[in-house]
Amino acid sequence: MDTIKEYYTLAKPGIIYGNVITTVAAFLFAWQWHSFPNILLLLETVIGIGLVIGSGCAFNNYTDRHIDAKMPRTQKRALVTGAISIRNALIYGTILGILGFALLFFFVNALTAAAAAVGFIFYVVLYALAKRASYWGAVVGSVSGAVPILVGYTAVTNRLDLAALLLFLALVTWQMPHFYAIAMYRLEEYSAAGILVLPKVKGMRTTKLHIVGFMIAFLAVLIAFVVTGTASALSFAVVILATCWWLVQGVRGFTASDEASWAKKTFLFSLIILLVFSATISISPLIR
Repeated sequence: MDTIKEYYTLAKPGIIYGNVITTVAAFLFAWQWHSFPNILLLLETVIGIGLVIGSGCAFNNYTDRHIDAKMPRTQKRALVTGAISIRNALIYGTILGILGFALLFFFVNALTAAAAAVGFIFYVVLYALAKRASYWGAVVGSVSGAVPILVGYTAVTNRLDLAALLLFLALVTWQMPHFYAIAMYRLEEYSAAGILVLPKVKGMRTTKLHIVGFMIAFLAVLIAFVVTGTASALSFAVVILATCWWLVQGVRGFTASDEASWAKKTFLFSLIILLVFSATISISPLIR
């Protein structure tokens, strides 16, 4: 029987909350703290993008239900067990999407709604197709994962500019080591489900090279914030130093005796980096 808890889980609340952190951070970054932030606009933005993400996740549960049935950690999802019918899941996802896009379009701005729509299409359609066809699926997925931070910024500014580009690139480059680390220590699960992840197709060493390469790219984006005057060196000092340590952790992977353990540590440290980055952009306008 369908329950509120199962519908709540169908929207993947963990993904919603994780993405909302970057949305709020970018909103505060864009606000520049010239006055107290517009709390009503912030709530409209957060609820709107949260509903859109929840809608995307509900549809993702539908497209991935056969894959989920093959992986131990996803075998208890509602569409796999039949706790929620496919029909009800699609109706639920549609309602969430309509509410989310309407909130962003009518109460925030059209650009923000359009950005959310791009992220939705990339996640629900393009990522679903790409991860079955190529190990580059993770790159396609990183686009949708970088949209919430863009939404937080455009909600305030209603424009796409250099700062918006840097925020977007920061999330794209951060996600790749994060994704690849997960793929390494959960390789058996992904292989069983037939998902083409980089470690399976190209091997562990190539995956480590990609991880280190994207860590360097993320560091370069952070430095670009400072070089372009988008943020001050003082405000970004902590996140740049933390990323350097993350890079050191990445390089250690080439000599790691236990690759799964190393990958899990790299993944966990990526979460710390995201939190530090989010905190940094939230308060950076105050530190000049």
